[in-house]
Amino acid sequence: MPYGAPMPASVDETKVVQFRHMSASKTVAIVIPAKDEAAAIGYVLRQIPSEIAGMSVTAIVIDDGSIDGTAEIAARNGARVFRHMINLGVGSATITGFRAAEMIGADVVVTIDADGQHDPGEIDRLVSCLINDELDVVIGSRILQPRGMPVTRIFANLLLNGVTFIVYGKIVSDSQSGFKAFSRDALKKIDLRSTGYEICSEIIGEIYRKDLRYKSLPVRAVYTDYSRAKGQHFLNGINLILGLLMRWLRRV
Repeated sequence: MPYGAPMPASVDETKVVQFRHMSASKTVAIVIPAKDEAAAIGYVLRQIPSEIAGMSVTAIVIDDGSIDGTAEIAARNGARVFRHMINLGVGSATITGFRAAEMIGADVVVTIDADGQHDPGEIDRLVSCLINDELDVVIGSRILQPRGMPVTRIFANLLLNGVTFIVYGKIVSDSQSGFKAFSRDALKKIDLRSTGYEICSEIIGEIYRKDLRYKSLPVRAVYTDYSRAKGQHFLNGINLILGLLMRWLRRV
């Protein structure tokens, strides 16, 4: 199994075993890493379609050490919930979500943010593009449709695009997008080890290293006072850049 380190022992692995008894029909798994998102997670889950491109939909929420009611609210809204008993980082939560999706035999896996920044109504577009164009990965790009996106976020994302290119040799319009669709085969090929936000750049690197077929699709980001407050802060951005540059230095 890919993705580097094993699933944290704090995750209730009995739930993964139960997934194996699910129907053999095709499934889209929506992976949602969440940390203290009680205020938004219920709304996000209620907006996710029950069927996408003729496939059933299963929402998988990874509660990454929340101290509010994130897990309970997610479960009440129909999500399959895994819990990290301590905060391990969005990268670790995403990897746990990918493994859970693999365990249920998902044919397509979509990642979205838990703070409501992504419009679940656009999941169908990403999945349809993935299937119809026979791609491995589709990246929802805010930069290709930046209307309403704060100027500071645009410049920050462009800067991180440049750093991602320096480290991994691959340029995309929105390297930091958390809104992506993956084929089952793509997830079998990629090897992810990042624990924090640098996982987005690492995914771009894996697209390049594994020669995966991908496309960037314009998506609309929904910026509210809440999603702005929950997004990456300046210090997180600095730590992300430093982490990526350290990876680059270790290879040169």
